[in-house]
Amino acid sequence: MKEIARSTDPVRLSFLTALLSDGGVTAFLFDTHASIVQGSIGVLPQRLMVADDEYDDAVGILKSAKEWYEPEQGGWL
Repeated sequence: MKEIARSTDPVRLSFLTALLSDGGVTAFLFDTHASIVQGSIGVLPQRLMVADDEYDDAVGILKSAKEWYEPEQGGWL
């Protein structure tokens, strides 16, 4: 599994999941329980993950929708 996005915004994560699903890529949300435990203060981000073999397709989908942000440039969140 590879991380495709990270955010504390559940609406954004839902939107990205829908984009990927429409493109035929299955995404999984990680860290949901940790985020819930900390309360609704939005400190712990949740990670959107895809299978290794679907990563390139997922990046392409997010880039075409102008929703891809390079993680090393602090684009997530």
